[in-house]
Order: sequence, then C-alpha cells, then structure tokens
Amino acid sequence: MTALLAVRARRRRPPAGAIVVRYPRATRAGVLVNLGLGLVAVAFTVPLLWLLFASFDAHASWDLRLPDLTASNYGAVLHSSTLQPIWNSLYLAGVSTGVTVVLSVLAGYALSKKAVPLRRVILIAILFTTGIPITMMIVPVYELFSSFGLLDSLLWTSLFLAASSLPFAIWLMKNFIDAVPDELEEAANMEGASSLRVLVRVIVPLVMPGIFVTAIVTFINSWGQFLIPFVLISTPSKLPGAIAVYQFLSQFITPKFGQLAAYSLIFSLPVIVLYLGMARRLSGAFAFGGAVKG
Repeated sequence: MTALLAVRARRRRPPAGAIVVRYPRATRAGVLVNLGLGLVAVAFTVPLLWLLFASFDAHASWDLRLPDLTASNYGAVLHSSTLQPIWNSLYLAGVSTGVTVVLSVLAGYALSKKAVPLRRVILIAILFTTGIPITMMIVPVYELFSSFGLLDSLLWTSLFLAASSLPFAIWLMKNFIDAVPDELEEAANMEGASSLRVLVRVIVPLVMPGIFVTAIVTFINSWGQFLIPFVLISTPSKLPGAIAVYQFLSQFITPKFGQLAAYSLIFSLPVIVLYLGMARRLSGAFAFGGAVKG
C-alpha cells in the first residue's frame, strides 16, 4: 500500500523543467464580484438583443422575443428622407472631429514641450472646463448664435461641438505627448528642424495611437449629440440622426418598434466601423526604444 502511494505521488510531480502555473482559489469576494459583473453584462446585453431581434420582427413590441423574420423594417427606413439625418450626423461629427484633433495636437504639443507662460494656470482652466455641463452653456450659446445669425447652420453647430470637445481632447493629447522623450525633439532641433517640422515628422507619428483615441472619443461624443443640434438647428432636413431616432418615438401614438430598432442599428454602424477600423492601431503602447540611433 505504501509503495502504491509513493508511485502515485511520483506521477503527480511535474517533470523537470516544466512551468507550473498555480491558479488562485475562488473566494467568496471573488465570486460576488464576478456575479456583479455578470449582472452588469446582462443589463447591457438585453437591450442590444432587443434591438437586433426587433429590427427583424414583423410584430415587434416592447417584449424581448424571437422575431417573426422580415426585412420590411429595413426597407421602410432605407430611403433618402430617413437617411439624410445620418449624413447630417456624419457632417457634424466629421467636421468637429477634424477640427478638434488638429487643434488638440497643436495645443497639446505647446503645453507639453514648450515654455508657455502661465502653463499651470492654463492647464487648470482646461481641466475645469472639462467638467462644465453643456446644459449650462446652451442658453448663452443660443443667444450668441441668434445675435450673429448663426442659427440653423450645420457648419457653425459642428464648430461649437468641436469647441465643447476641445478641453478634454487637449488634456488627453498633452498626456500622450508627455510620454515622448525630450531627446527626440532635441535631436531634431540639432538637425535644424523647425517646431512645426518636429511636430509633424517626429511627434505625430509617435503619438498616432493617442490621436486615434482622441478622434474616436470626439467622434462618438459628436455623433450622439442631441441637445445642441436640437436647440441650434430648426430645419427638418438638417437635423442629425439622434433627433431622428427621437422622432420615431414621438411622431406616432404607438411607436413602430421594428423600424425604430432598424434605424437605431443603421445609425450605430458608422461608430462601429470607425472603431473596428482603428482597433488594430490602438495597441495601447508606444515604442520609443528604437527611435534614437545609438
């Protein structure tokens, strides 16, 4: 019996040189945390499932159920009058994202690498403005737009969206540019490169993941804006998609849930495509080790 136990013990021992991975035992606190995360995941998954099922359901309702398959909901919303708000949203989000990214890169580079007077005060002011709710500014902004005749303009509305996103974008870009070693800029300056050339040829390629992050955050923020276009734009043909989704709920006594779900999924596609297109570039790390030649 003793010999048999000794043989079994030798079999359980790992071979020489093997890597042994010891997994932590499950604890009560860990189980509770995982259970809570699972409930949160379910809370987010159920509405998405309802959107998917209802968009293909011929008799869609509030209930989450297997759909009576049909493509009529998509056929009802895929025409020029309902797709125009999506083009308007693309214009608003595209212009605001482009302006925000360019200005945030310029401002972040100056605040990070240059001797700007009162830089600390400026950074504190930028950090403070990131916490100001947009609802506090909408009334004075409306009065300002009305005084200068800027109401009902997609261009000026997109510029205001850019201005509202700029403080956070500047703070974000400055943190990314802070990670670039100063030796790279000094080496470029010794070669006679100007500040603009250093920014374009040295800084921007190294912080490209940060630029992508800033662009995605700004685009999503502008894409889902409801209050600002609702206040500043009055012409129905210029309204963005977020307001069009709201109109699906308000223009009928009983909402057409199937068309609402189909339009909501179509409205979400640009953001999903943008994220998937940039996901490979968002490595989350910067490789500066080989940037300076020995």
